Amino acid sequence: MSRAGATRSEIVSTVVVALLVALAVWALWPSQGGTPDPAVPPAAAGRPDSDPAAADPAALAAARASAALRPCPVPSGAPAAGPLAGVSVPCLGADGTVDVGAALTGSPALVNFWASWCVPCRDELPALQEYAGRPGSVPVLTVDVQDDPVAALDLAARLGITLPAVTDPRGELRAALGTPPVLPFTYVVRADGTPAMVDPPVPFRDADDVAAAVERLR
Repeated sequence: MSRAGATRSEIVSTVVVALLVALAVWALWPSQGGTPDPAVPPAAAGRPDSDPAAADPAALAAARASAALRPCPVPSGAPAAGPLAGVSVPCLGADGTVDVGAALTGSPALVNFWASWCVPCRDELPALQEYAGRPGSVPVLTVDVQDDPVAALDLAARLGITLPAVTDPRGELRAALGTPPVLPFTYVVRADGTPAMVDPPVPFRDADDVAAAVERLR
């Protein structure tokens, strides 16, 4: 075999090996702590955001009674600051709206985005519930998006999740934060109103994961 032929053979072999290594790294990446596959199915891109006000009143009332979510937060009294200032969204567990910026300014808080059809969200919500019950935890507010509010409340009732929750029918909250197009994801909103995303948006496995993220970003 000529030297030129050997060189071409060596190049082809090197390229094949490099491709195999790249594929192996790609396959192992999620298990090594990288960002998991998006939890939003393709059909969700056109999924409408459901406003509790548009739901069947009887079904919504029954779902709210069954879920028994904690009351939505109210303004803290501190001047609202940061990108959430002036953003108001519907409360999921009861009638009314929440001025998110005014409610979260003044002390750190955790804001988690989820939906009833999001499988990783179902696994993560119990970790958030456990964290919220710990002494010294920061307030946790969940945001149900691209979802049927009755289905969201039913899931909360089944899982025993009582965290206060809002919805984001017009996407104003997500626009203010510049959120990614996947679920779940979480932000720590600092006392001065500045948000910090938990990145990469890997679902929390337990309350310790949540606590570590809060301490890192608060």
